[in-house]
Amino acid sequence: MTNLSADQALSSTSSRSAYEAALGRLRDASGAYYADGDSPMDDAAYDQLRLAVLAWEAEHPEETAADSPTGQVGDGAAPAGDVAHTTRLLSLDNVFNPDGLLSWGESLQRRLGKAPAGGFTVEPKLDGAAVAARYRAGRLVQIITRGDGSTGEDVSHVIGQIEGLPERLPVPATFEVRGEVLFTQEQFETANAVRTAHGAQVFANPRNGTAGTLRAKDRPYRLMMTFWTYGAVELDGESFLPAGATHAETLAAVARAGVRTTADTPVGLHVVASLAEAQQRVDEIAALRAGLPFGIDGVVIKVNDAAEQEAAGLGSRFPYFAVAFKLPAVERQTVLEDVVWEVGRTGVLAPTAVLAPVLIDGSTVTRATLHNPADIRRRDLHLGDTVTVYKAGDIIPRVQAAVVALRPAGATEVPLPEACPQCGGEINKTQERWRCAQGAACALPALIEYAAGREMLDIDGLGRTYVKALVDAGDVTDVADLFTLSPDQLTTASGSAKRGAKLAEQIEAAKARPLSRVVCALGILGTGRSISRRIARHFGTMDAVRRADALAMQAVDGIGPEKAPVIVEQIAALAPVIDKLAAAGVNMSEPQEAAAAQESGPLAGKVVVVTGKMTGALEGQGRDAMNALIEKAGGRAGSSVSPKTAILVSAPSASGKPSSKAVKAAELGVEVLTPEAFAELVADYLS
Repeated sequence: MTNLSADQALSSTSSRSAYEAALGRLRDASGAYYADGDSPMDDAAYDQLRLAVLAWEAEHPEETAADSPTGQVGDGAAPAGDVAHTTRLLSLDNVFNPDGLLSWGESLQRRLGKAPAGGFTVEPKLDGAAVAARYRAGRLVQIITRGDGSTGEDVSHVIGQIEGLPERLPVPATFEVRGEVLFTQEQFETANAVRTAHGAQVFANPRNGTAGTLRAKDRPYRLMMTFWTYGAVELDGESFLPAGATHAETLAAVARAGVRTTADTPVGLHVVASLAEAQQRVDEIAALRAGLPFGIDGVVIKVNDAAEQEAAGLGSRFPYFAVAFKLPAVERQTVLEDVVWEVGRTGVLAPTAVLAPVLIDGSTVTRATLHNPADIRRRDLHLGDTVTVYKAGDIIPRVQAAVVALRPAGATEVPLPEACPQCGGEINKTQERWRCAQGAACALPALIEYAAGREMLDIDGLGRTYVKALVDAGDVTDVADLFTLSPDQLTTASGSAKRGAKLAEQIEAAKARPLSRVVCALGILGTGRSISRRIARHFGTMDAVRRADALAMQAVDGIGPEKAPVIVEQIAALAPVIDKLAAAGVNMSEPQEAAAAQESGPLAGKVVVVTGKMTGALEGQGRDAMNALIEKAGGRAGSSVSPKTAILVSAPSASGKPSSKAVKAAELGVEVLTPEAFAELVADYLS
C-alpha cells in the first residue's frame, strides 16, 4: 500500500472504480491499525483519502456503497467485541479550519433552534485509543475498547499498566469514565527499548503502539501507558454525577474521585462563551503542541450544558454537540533514501536521514535526525523503508521507526561506517555515540571554523575554504596556531596578498577577545557560548579556570556533577594549546564589568527567554547574540518558559498568533516584553 498526497487522494476518486478502490484502502488501513496497531498509512494521508471518499459520496449519493466505512464508528474495522457499552461510545466528526468550525456552529444552532447559552468547552484531542473504564465501589473492574460504539473488547488485562487510571479510588464510587489511553513520549521510548530487548519490532509511533498494547495479552513484558478522562456516565443505576452537570462539572467530579481528566493536562480544559473564543483557544493550544509530553492531533470543542447536549443529539457515528478541530500533521510517513555521516567538532560521528520530501507541520522535510548507530539498529532501519517522521514547531525532525509492512523486497540494513567518514581512520565504538579515534583532531577543520566564528573569536573572513587550506598545508594543528600564522601563510591560503593582510589584521584583533570567547573557541565537550561565559565570569582568569577541580567547577551555574569532571579533564588535556595561546598574546581574563553585572545589572538573578525574530534596536541579533546580551546584563539565558523564568522577550509573529512560549508565559504570569522594551531595559549594555 502506498501513501497518497492530498491532491492524489482527491483525484483518485474520480470514477466508481476509483471510489471502490479507495474504500478498499480505507478498510485495509483501518483493519491493520485495529489488528496490531501497525497501520501502513499515516493519519494525514488517511484523513485526505477519507475526505475524498466523502466528497465523492456527497456528489453521488445514489452510488454510495451500502457498507461504506465512512458511516461507521472506527470506519467499520474496529473489533466489536462482546461487551455492551453502558451508552454508545462514539467518535467525533472533524473540521480542519476556522470556516469548518463556523459551519459546525451554524449546524448546531439549527439543531438547537438558538445559539448555545451554556458556552463551549475546549480541550486537547489526545492522540491515542478511546476506552471506557468501569469503577465499582471505588475499584477498577473493567476496561473496554470503543469497538463499534455499541460493544467493545474487554481489555481488563491492562489494569495496572495505565497511569491516571488507578486500580482503587479514595472514595467508594461507582461510575464509568470515557477517555483516551496513550503513550507519552517518554513511555513510548521506554516501550521501544523494552520491545527491542525482547527481540520485538519497535512501534512505528505512539498511537499505533497504544492500540497494539491494549489488545496484546501474551507478551512477556508490561508497558506503561497513560489515561485522561474526557467524559463519564453513571453505572448500574447508581448516582455519581451532580444533577444536570455540565461537561466541565462532570470532569471536576471525576477528578475529585481520583481519576485523571483532560483538565489535568498541560493544555487544560477551558470554558468559553463563543466559537470565536474557542478558535482563539485552538490557536493557543496549537502553539503549545510542540512542548507537550504526549501527542495531540487536534482540539475538541464541545457544548458545555448537558440539556443542550441532549437537545443537539447523536448521529450514527458521532455526537452533534461536539467536534474535533484537526491540527496540521506533525507526523508523516515517507521513504528513507539514504543515511549520511558527518564528524562533529568533538569527533562524534553524527548520522542524518535523507528522506523523500514530505510536508510536515507546514514545511517540506528532506532530512531528519538519527541518534547513533545503536539507535539505528534498535529501530531496525533499512534503506528504502517507509519510515515515520515526527516534527513539531521548531523541533528538528526525527525518524521514529520503520513501517515494516511496507518494506520493499531486498531492502538492506542501513550500513554503518567501518572507518571515519572524514579522515578514513579508526572509529572508537566503545560507546553508543561512536567517535573518530583521533577525537577532535579529526574534526580539526570544523573546530577551527567554529573557533573563528562571529560568536567566538570573530575572525572575519576566515571561512571553510581558507581553514581547509591552512589545515591541509599543516600550518594549523590547533586553534592556537591561528595566532602564529605569518602574512605569507595567510596569503597562500587565501590566494591573495590583500586578503592575507586583512586576515592578519582580524587575527591580531582577536587576541583581545574576552576570556569567555577563548574558552568557547577551545571546543570543550559539553560547553557552548552560555556555559563558557559562566565559566569565565565565575573564575575571572584562565589560570583560575585551570586550577579548578571538579567540585569547584560545579559551582558554575549550569554545570552539574556529571559534566564538571569531564570539563576539568578536557581543560587539563588542552594545557599545551592554552599555553600556546598565552604565549601568542591572547587575552586570558574576563572584563571586570562582566562579573559586576552579575550582581548589579538590570537582569541580575533573572532567567530570560527569547523567542521570535528581533526588531528595533535588536534587529538582526541571533540567539547567541541575545544570550550574550542577557548574560552581559547580569541575567541567565533560558531555552524554555518555566516557573523560574522572569522575562520573556517575544517578537510578534507574522501571522499574529501567539507563540507557544508566549502562551506558556501568560499561563505562568511571566513578564512579556517586546524587543523594543527589552532593548530599553538593557540599553547600557548594547554595543
